[in-house]
Amino acid sequence: MALPNAYAQYNNSKILTASPAELVLMLYEGAIKFCNIAMAAVEQKDIQKAHLNIVKVEKIIDYLRQTLDMKYPVSQDFERIYSYLSQRLVEANIKKDYGILEEISGHLRSVRDTWKEVMRINKEQSAV
Repeated sequence: MALPNAYAQYNNSKILTASPAELVLMLYEGAIKFCNIAMAAVEQKDIQKAHLNIVKVEKIIDYLRQTLDMKYPVSQDFERIYSYLSQRLVEANIKKDYGILEEISGHLRSVRDTWKEVMRINKEQSAV
């Protein structure tokens, strides 16, 4: 039974050694994962599982909103995105609507991909 413990230690180490940008990327990945689980649960009519995972996505989005540094103009854009996603998540949870979750997943993937690109560009600029 050492493998699950080793995996947990690896994940913990990964989080503790991650840069702030990498932590945000992990949050996006988690939100996408939980959204996908919620979508599958909606398809399977597992209302409790869908609710639980939608709430997990909501908590991640709320955390991302709370950590925005509003002195940067781009933060206002992220605030609008996160606000919209929060509203749609509430609607998806009330209706257990697969289509809304699919839309949210698409937005999360787009933001995640943009974040990855920004990280890549910053890394390249730092190396020069």
